[in-house]
Amino acid sequence: MSTTYLQGVPVENYPEVPPEAARGRALRITEVGEDVLHHPCRDVENFGSPELAGLIDDMFATMLVAEGVGLAANQVGEDLRLFVYDLTDSDEVRHVGHVANPVLTVLDGDTEEGEEGCLSVPGPGADLFRPVHVRVRGVDQHGEPVELEGWDYLARCFQHEVGHLHGQLYIDLLSKRVRKRVLRDMDDMRDEVLERRERISRAFAKEPAAYPAP
Repeated sequence: MSTTYLQGVPVENYPEVPPEAARGRALRITEVGEDVLHHPCRDVENFGSPELAGLIDDMFATMLVAEGVGLAANQVGEDLRLFVYDLTDSDEVRHVGHVANPVLTVLDGDTEEGEEGCLSVPGPGADLFRPVHVRVRGVDQHGEPVELEGWDYLARCFQHEVGHLHGQLYIDLLSKRVRKRVLRDMDDMRDEVLERRERISRAFAKEPAAYPAP
């Protein structure tokens, strides 16, 4: 049986579908070019509120039906410094949680190249170098301190999501040539990706999100 770390703490018998995802709604994921993705987000302040708890539920549900491993609040149109994550690393260890107002510190200057994609750039991916070891400090939805360390894939996820909260997409770190290729491929792949999200939403008894025509 694989190990699951919830908010950085090992837990037993964690369900395949997180409780937040089971409760939440599938929201529309914002796409490259929308203003909310391209400027720094504001701090979360409404700790302990039903609105914040509901947003986290919806973000987990949205990430589930989009087959993502991380999702930032501005990817569902909310200008807030908040992200959720649910991924399994190369050691078959699962990591699940959320962080509000994160501050990321690189702990190891070594970098590793890996393919990266983004739910706000539906479809394609590209290789990108990232530091292999980072720390994230922030708070949870109740305002309690959270401190997480990530290596390799988890470190890449943390850097990707914190980047979103600074108004940065991974494609902003690519060369102009590769960025153009990714955006061109997105145009070709977007319809198929959105159709898959709709099918998965219905499989989990979620009302599919409505996406505008390109």
